[in-house]
Amino acid sequence: MLLPDPQTYVKFERNQGIFDLMTAWVSEHIDSLKIKMVLCTGDLVEQNNILKGEGPNGNQSSINQWRAIDRSIGRLDHKVQYILAAGNHDFGYKSVENRHTYYDQHITADRNSLNEKMLREYFYNEAGMPTLANAVFEFTDPNNIAYLFLNLEFAPRNEVLEWAARIINLPKYKNHRVVVLTHSYMNARNERIVKENYPITNANYGQAIWEKLVNPSPNVVMVIAGHIGSPDNTKAHIAFKQDKKADGKVVTQMVFNAQALGGGWHGNGGDGWLRYLEFMPDGNTVKVETFSPLFAISPSTRNLAWRKSADDEFEFKLK
Repeated sequence: MLLPDPQTYVKFERNQGIFDLMTAWVSEHIDSLKIKMVLCTGDLVEQNNILKGEGPNGNQSSINQWRAIDRSIGRLDHKVQYILAAGNHDFGYKSVENRHTYYDQHITADRNSLNEKMLREYFYNEAGMPTLANAVFEFTDPNNIAYLFLNLEFAPRNEVLEWAARIINLPKYKNHRVVVLTHSYMNARNERIVKENYPITNANYGQAIWEKLVNPSPNVVMVIAGHIGSPDNTKAHIAFKQDKKADGKVVTQMVFNAQALGGGWHGNGGDGWLRYLEFMPDGNTVKVETFSPLFAISPSTRNLAWRKSADDEFEFKLK
């Protein structure tokens, strides 16, 4: 199950219940839908470190935004495995003015015993402390296929990519399929991002992640990201492409977000949209569906609960 950037849900008190609804819906359907993993594309909060809400761009202090994430994600603790990316808004003051973050105080390995069991490797934040924003999780799917989920901080530093490449190419992981989760990777034109105008140095965006990590690594099969959007423009929030790597193997690259749907940057946070990735028994086919529990809970809006365009309902092959 793929959750898009939650930032607009948590920055307004009135929207926080929608993200609660989304994670509660996931929790209620773990067994019926056989949900084995939940991923979130990052920007967990709108501002990592402000003392009070700032009117048009949110009425919640940073601590209240992080508490909202704690509450919503807490519905999944000890029930299902999840991995949360760290986005640009999860660093600095408002948006990665530096690499300071409260992510590590709230997203810890021991808060979910199922996460702790699958944690295999981790790296350090800029302050030299271990962080799940740069971590590797091992997962075996119901088809008995071994996966590594590699979580990378926003615009990962050179040393992060060097560590990641070394870890996923270790002999003990040579038969694992690697899924990379990071916040920023492609734009809505299905182009890997080359540069963004944030005041940080030692930062690698989508094209550099491809060149330094994805393309040279034989076992990377997917990259998943979020980050992009435009007010009430569904297509501006998504991207998808498959490319052949240097070894001829195909890697699937998917961006899914929803943060400016439902009223723009200051709207309801994204109309409750989330995405299913259903891994089929053949071990190769993945079916994608896009669904809103917010629309689904009321008979009067249930007809709006599935997005049916070719960009939102499709399937692809992993190899």
